[in-house]
Amino acid sequence: MIFGSLDAGASSFITAGTKITFDGRDRDGFAILASGGAGARVERGPSIRGIATSQTRLTALGAVLAGYQWFHDWGVVAAFAGPEGSIEVERSILGTTVLPDRYGIRLHGEVWARPTEQSLLTATAILGSTRQSAWCRLAWGYDVLGAYLGPEAALYVDGTGYSKLGIGVHATDFRIGDVSFRASLGFQTESEGGGSPYVTLGVWQPW
Repeated sequence: MIFGSLDAGASSFITAGTKITFDGRDRDGFAILASGGAGARVERGPSIRGIATSQTRLTALGAVLAGYQWFHDWGVVAAFAGPEGSIEVERSILGTTVLPDRYGIRLHGEVWARPTEQSLLTATAILGSTRQSAWCRLAWGYDVLGAYLGPEAALYVDGTGYSKLGIGVHATDFRIGDVSFRASLGFQTESEGGGSPYVTLGVWQPW
């Protein structure tokens, strides 16, 4: 399976990757999950003579994880772990700073469950040591014309002290041919203050 996603708001991030299974797409078995992404956000910068400034943080991430998938009548559970790396650049009024490359471990877990024949519950958690980051998302949906519609909530935090909480609505698993999509729209608040709307789009396709 190949996949990609775009998160657009006050901060933006784009991701692409692939998942390779060895025992069939819908069977218990081992899998490899490889992904890479890049993004930008505006955050609090250095204070100059008591005057607060802002800076832009550019980030690139990559990871190759190995794990296992368990399929049940009600859904699927997956757990992955493996190395990750990150590169960051800070742009402020003082200039551009390229931070040292960092490497660490990433843990990734997700559940896609169908409590009823017409509903879908998804939960995802990703922990990374390179940036001391954590991202989690919880969503529920009801089947309407072939797509699951419902509420979602997502939280992101990292070692810089930055955090982001988003609450919105989503449409998951609507399809065009053999390509599946997820679209979300909502409102997010950030630790730097204020709030803004956000839009996300995800896409995946079997090999």
